[in-house]
Amino acid sequence: MLTKKEQRLRRARQTRLRIAQSGSARLTVFRSNLHIFASVISDDGARVLASASTVEKEVRDQLGAAGKGGNAAAASLVGKRIAEKAKAAGIEKVAFDRSGFAYHGRVKALAEAAREAGLQF
Repeated sequence: MLTKKEQRLRRARQTRLRIAQSGSARLTVFRSNLHIFASVISDDGARVLASASTVEKEVRDQLGAAGKGGNAAAASLVGKRIAEKAKAAGIEKVAFDRSGFAYHGRVKALAEAAREAGLQF
C-alpha cells in the first residue's frame, strides 16, 4: 500500500519524464499546508533559473499582518512573481510541472497568475 506522498511522487515522475523528453524548462510547484513554492528549472534539470515562494520577505509583507501563505491569494501572488523573475532571466516558455498535485485550488491559482503575467505553458 502506497502512502499519500508516494502516490503523489509516482504521479509526478510520469509528468517529469514527459517534460524531460520535450526538452523545455519546467515550472515546478510544491505546496505545503502553510506555504507554496514555485521554481523554474533548466531543461537539463541542473539549475534553478528562478524561484518564488510565500516564505520570501517581500511576499509576506504584501500578504499583510496575517501573512498567510496557504491560500489562493498568496498562490496567485507567487505565480505573478515567478513569471516576472523567469522573464527577467530570459525565459518565455515553460512546461508546467504540478508535482503530482491536483490542478485545483492553490496550484491552479498559481498557474493562472503566471499565465496572466506573460509566461507561456
